[in-house]
Amino acid sequence: MPSWVRMRCGLAPRTLAALTVVLALGVVLAAQHFRAGRPEPVPAPQLVGGAPPATPGTTPHGPSPGPPPVPKPTGRIVVDVSGGVLRPGVLHLPAGARVADALRAAGGVKAGTDLAGLNRARVLMDGEQVAVGVPQAPGGPAPGLHGPMDGGAPGGGPLSLSTATAEQLDTLPGVGPVLARHIVDYRAEHGGFRSVGELREVKGIGDRRFEDLRPLVRP
Repeated sequence: MPSWVRMRCGLAPRTLAALTVVLALGVVLAAQHFRAGRPEPVPAPQLVGGAPPATPGTTPHGPSPGPPPVPKPTGRIVVDVSGGVLRPGVLHLPAGARVADALRAAGGVKAGTDLAGLNRARVLMDGEQVAVGVPQAPGGPAPGLHGPMDGGAPGGGPLSLSTATAEQLDTLPGVGPVLARHIVDYRAEHGGFRSVGELREVKGIGDRRFEDLRPLVRP
């Protein structure tokens, strides 16, 4: 260092040497700290045996899940098949069976039997009778709907709560379209009527109305 600098600063040579060493060490440490603090890129981990992660805004490949399966009816029903079948009688069928299933269980339809008007796709209900090839009088119930399924009429016997239509229920005294729909809704929710007393549980039917309807209906 020039002598005029030492004289101007008033520093001894030994002090200047020590100060120079300290400054050099400070520069080295600062450089190391700056190098260690720089961020380094880290590669993304690789998935083993799996699909790559989905990118935001993209739709994953593969089939989308469909609607949940509709539960099938469980249990068994009892129906009476009569008329033009090979083995007429009382049959035990799974719930949800149709008229065509009852015909097959009865051995099939006899040759020459008239099936006009018989809805073979209709779902059967417990306790009904299916008459095959039996002619009906004009104005009578449709072929194949007898017993509990014929519905009945206020002047022709008790009306079946489990099978009568809303229009047939509307003909009962004190039952209008709204109450008839309540009866049909209750029947659909509970799988039919097991007793006439269940009619009390239908919305809109009190004790007095129940007493009026009790002799006119059956389960």
